[in-house]
Amino acid sequence: MNLSYWEIKTWLSNVDFTVIGSGIVGLSCALELRRKHPKAKIIVLEKGMLPQGASTKNAGFACFGSLSEIIDDLQYHSEEEVLDLVSKRIKGLKLLRETLGDKKIDYKPFGGYELFIKKDLELYETCLDRQDDINALLKPIFNTDVFSIKPNKFGFNHIADQLSFNKFEGQIDTGKMMDTLIKKAYKSSIKILNNCHVKNVSDDNGKARIQTDIFEFKSNKALIATNGFASKLITEKVKPARAQVLITKPIKNLQIQGTFHLDKGYYYFRNIDNRILFGGGRNMDFKGEETMDFGQTDQVQNKLEELLGSTIIPGVDFEIDHRWAGIMGVGKQKKSIVKQLSGNVYCGVRLGGMGVAIGSLVGKDLANLIE
Repeated sequence: MNLSYWEIKTWLSNVDFTVIGSGIVGLSCALELRRKHPKAKIIVLEKGMLPQGASTKNAGFACFGSLSEIIDDLQYHSEEEVLDLVSKRIKGLKLLRETLGDKKIDYKPFGGYELFIKKDLELYETCLDRQDDINALLKPIFNTDVFSIKPNKFGFNHIADQLSFNKFEGQIDTGKMMDTLIKKAYKSSIKILNNCHVKNVSDDNGKARIQTDIFEFKSNKALIATNGFASKLITEKVKPARAQVLITKPIKNLQIQGTFHLDKGYYYFRNIDNRILFGGGRNMDFKGEETMDFGQTDQVQNKLEELLGSTIIPGVDFEIDHRWAGIMGVGKQKKSIVKQLSGNVYCGVRLGGMGVAIGSLVGKDLANLIE
């Protein structure tokens, strides 16, 4: 494409900061840059019509980790590292809510639950045994117990009679969250260019050279916030992880309310608009779901439908209204990568499936790498 003089002059000349990726991290980074640099020229490049990846495709869980997930994390991280992970997720959720407002993101403090399959009573018993220890570990952050036991009042089938409950978790409307972030960016004179696929970012004579599928230009600084797609632009170890999701048509008299984790969090569901939104199943084929393809597989989708009918809403007629997938960025360590890659190139990636919780904070920290 041949750009006009006007296009080059207005959008691509004298650019101070270029953020790559218009999801939670990218826009949070751009907004923090605007706060710190009121007169700077800031543009955001987004490869999709809407923010690609996970920001508009996640389940809208305002969560920081189920009981079994935290117990599992302690096998691979020190207590200090796990505390730091949870603390950052709490700070990130607080920042998101303060920045956008609970009403704008439709935040609902319904709490979070973890279900235990009767066939896996070992996990259930482990969680019961370790609950007091985990509450004691997290007390410096919350000043009270986080996890408690609640009866299975929702009619779930093939599930232990008791559920793990976390009163500090909630849910949001992902679409409203991103719409509000985009509006804030526009009001802050941040330019967002959609359908612009970045191919390469490099240093060039004291600036960042950015090559896209349409044009090439220079920016004083470039900040990469592409998470699940980061490996296309950087050498840091970030693997894509697809999360498949479906949502039912409205269900009359739906009694389920809250966010729910099942099978160590590999399955998750919630209520929204009298529907059940249900996702997960990546553990059925880790290698196959290590992809940047937004498609779905029969294996995972059939399992989601089977669990809906047999376990979550047994005896209830339901129809699937829609299916989709999001791409997360994961790695062996759950700590996000927020660092300077070279003289003028920075990144904030690998959110580990906790984008709603830590996206705002990672974006802010990314912007603050620049003095």
